[in-house]
Amino acid sequence: MSGCAGFIGSHTCESLLDQGHEVIGIDNFSKFYAKDLKVRNMSLFYEHPNFTFYEIDIRNRDLLFSTLTESVDVVIHLAAKAGVRPSMDKMEEYIQVNLEGTRNLLDWMLSKACKKLFFASSSSVYGNNINQSPSKEGENDNAPISPYAYTKRSAELLINTYHDMYQLDTIMARFFSVYGPRQRPDLAIYKFADAIKNDRPLDMYGDGSTARDYTFISDIIDGINNGVDYLLRNENVSTIINLGNGNPVRLSELIQTLQELIGKQNDINQLEEQKGDVNFTCANIQLASSLLGYEPQVPLKVGLKHFIDWYFNTKEFKA
Repeated sequence: MSGCAGFIGSHTCESLLDQGHEVIGIDNFSKFYAKDLKVRNMSLFYEHPNFTFYEIDIRNRDLLFSTLTESVDVVIHLAAKAGVRPSMDKMEEYIQVNLEGTRNLLDWMLSKACKKLFFASSSSVYGNNINQSPSKEGENDNAPISPYAYTKRSAELLINTYHDMYQLDTIMARFFSVYGPRQRPDLAIYKFADAIKNDRPLDMYGDGSTARDYTFISDIIDGINNGVDYLLRNENVSTIINLGNGNPVRLSELIQTLQELIGKQNDINQLEEQKGDVNFTCANIQLASSLLGYEPQVPLKVGLKHFIDWYFNTKEFKA
């Protein structure tokens, strides 16, 4: 698994190990946020007898090939240069990690005769959803409006090419606004909670009318687990699926709910909308439901309560 020390990756590792799988994890401890947070993410399973870790940057092709000598049944590719707004200033780095790094991992798979890939893509590939209707795979595709989204969509196309050329079985899952314990500190829910806790105004970009399909981490982990099971049981797989909640929430409502749960009201600092941010996301999850039995279980208020318990009380919530 690539990106094993991150928010989603650490939960995925923990879940797979709990199921009795052997997991080989790689991560480069990117400076995008503090290394000690990622080390803490891994602390619950780092010493697990079925877990092996290598510190590898997927851009380093030689190190990837020389270090990863084991054969594996399936690759879960979660490593990425994340963040829409930072990608506006660091396009080349996003291309190197998200596209060239993915190519390196695909070539490594070929060298090990591994034919199964689960790839984490992003809802940002849909671009601006003008009609504000649920995004369906292959139908609502608009042009990506950020370098991050461009690299994720390009990686999908590259993976599809490898499927056609080398018969790789692939599931590409477009994640919709994942949140929960261990969330990255640059993401909105974490930043809002931190501002509320420390009595600072909340920076709100736009008038609060933009909406996101917030998806709790345990629902995403269920989707990944079911996707891996499907890949292992089937041949000639090449599909894109949405993993979301299917219930978009306005930014103003998200802030209000957080403040109510925490029990504090902070001032709102309204700022201009950010370039690269899409206006609306909502997942059509019919394909994931029919193919993988994916059914999200955690409503926003419940998921936010789990996040708050973890953030304020430093309690670990196992997805």
